[in-house]
Amino acid sequence: MKPYEMNVAVTPQFVPDQSDPGKQQFVFAYTVRITNSGEKPAQVISRHWIITDGNQKVHEVRGLGVVGQQPLLAPGETFEYTSGCPLGTPVGTMKGTFLCVGENGVPFDVEISEFVLAMPRTLH
Repeated sequence: MKPYEMNVAVTPQFVPDQSDPGKQQFVFAYTVRITNSGEKPAQVISRHWIITDGNQKVHEVRGLGVVGQQPLLAPGETFEYTSGCPLGTPVGTMKGTFLCVGENGVPFDVEISEFVLAMPRTLH
């Protein structure tokens, strides 16, 4: 086990009641679980998302913390939050990184694997 290691799992979902396909507005929610799988406490300081829509238009989001917080996670502890992402196409992807700092003051990046945002196809 490493002294500093975080695992990230993301579960996306389409939000139909906030979307308007006729106006090319598609809203997705995504739930992020950050688990400290290392041996020492570490804090999430900032986020960097790379959002790509179905037309390959890229939008980057950077900011301090996650949902207004900078959670400090003890070994084995998990922090979960849900956020949203509007897209102009029914399909897109997100990926990114969290910047974390260990109790030793040394920053490290945590990779967030790419995941798909997709409106489910409805059958008539």
